[in-house]
Amino acid sequence: MADKASLSGGLLIALGVIVTILSDSGSVTSMIPAFIGVLFLLLGILARLKPNLAHHLMHAMAVLALLAVLGSLGSIVGRGSTGWALFSQLVTIVIAGLLLQQSIKAFKDRVKRLAEES
Repeated sequence: MADKASLSGGLLIALGVIVTILSDSGSVTSMIPAFIGVLFLLLGILARLKPNLAHHLMHAMAVLALLAVLGSLGSIVGRGSTGWALFSQLVTIVIAGLLLQQSIKAFKDRVKRLAEES
């Protein structure tokens, strides 16, 4: 999961930077995906560096992914986003949503393995 967190982080960083450049946005809000991406990237790197803390860090990553999905959905619904903002929010939902789905799958698989070992 650490590698998936890092990859997702890199994709979100690229998304934030590219959308900010292409949209010629003067607003810091266009960089929100990049800020979220930096957190995913850091959590992934820390999980690789500190394997004994990896499960805690990946739980934090799952919570962050959920918040990213809910925040982006809330922004789309609440503001009625259009153009580059809508594109950025939709891509953020897809990336964070897939990461969240993979996290849930990994947690379920781990619980199943532990139950089988008992």
